[in-house]
Amino acid sequence: MKKSLGADTFALPTPVWVVGTYDDQGKPNIMTAAWGGICCSVPPCVAVSLQKIRTSYNNIINQKAFTINIPSVDQITAADYVGIASAKNFDKFATTGLTAVKSDLVNAPYIKEFSLVLECKLVHTIDLGLHTQFIGEIIDAKADEAVLGDNGLPVLSKINPFTFSPPERKYYAIGQDLGQAFSLGKKLFEK
Repeated sequence: MKKSLGADTFALPTPVWVVGTYDDQGKPNIMTAAWGGICCSVPPCVAVSLQKIRTSYNNIINQKAFTINIPSVDQITAADYVGIASAKNFDKFATTGLTAVKSDLVNAPYIKEFSLVLECKLVHTIDLGLHTQFIGEIIDAKADEAVLGDNGLPVLSKINPFTFSPPERKYYAIGQDLGQAFSLGKKLFEK
């Protein structure tokens, strides 16, 4: 029998994304977010939820744009830092040594050192309570050549992202290749 844990955020795992935005003066900011995911295929959209007290919240509202930057395991220290340091008190780019790059497509910066970036135009804002969900249409995905496979698409193991476990407040590396999606279950049709 399963034990009730109550209503909580135990959908595991959650992504570790770094959200890029500009303030009204054009100063770039980044913050780490874990409440997010792909929410539509056509048009391609991503959802990320932020608290209203975050600097990035107002930046997204005002600029109508943001980027999702996917850090690798090698960038875990910088990704964790930009999630705990406030833009009100710290220049996160200066401290981490990361480089803000101005997107040509949306009014938001992306991070040069992160190998996979989604440039998003804000299309919906949903007030959920403590968090507001921002739905962004992915205008472009950019990737370093080094993380692309033979088909020209991103390869998870080359990006080497990591995940967050909310109940434990820990990061985890992503594990082994388990097989081809939309194929493993086909053997059950044969029964």
